[in-house]
Amino acid sequence: MVTLVELLSLLLVSLLWGCTNPFLKRGTEGIEHVRHDNRLSQLLAEGKFLFLNLKYLIPFVLNQSGSLVYYYTLSTTELSLAVPVANSLTFLCTLFTGKLLGEKFGGKQAVAGMFLTMAGISLCVLSSLDDTHTEMQNITQAPL
Repeated sequence: MVTLVELLSLLLVSLLWGCTNPFLKRGTEGIEHVRHDNRLSQLLAEGKFLFLNLKYLIPFVLNQSGSLVYYYTLSTTELSLAVPVANSLTFLCTLFTGKLLGEKFGGKQAVAGMFLTMAGISLCVLSSLDDTHTEMQNITQAPL
């Protein structure tokens, strides 16, 4: 049974993941200039670059908080609903946030893809609601 709280939790996850993705991309700008001789010092230098960079660290923490909400939501929501809804809405949030930040959008194909994604999400949610309604009817009509 899908509840309003579960749907809002999935929306929150999608917003936290999708809206932080373009900021994470911007926060990593300049990492290609970090150069060291061996792999271990390169790894450590890149880690230092990222975690001392607030343009990366703040979106990263928000993104990871979305993961915490997601794992909690998975414990209460049907996987067949939670996974496609969260991931496809994340994609839409990433596109919208990127557009607001001036990134290229993708044109008519991206808009068509967004409408198809929304149609798919709607079908998943409606299917989940219909299954819940059918289960309730079966429970109330069961012989005693």
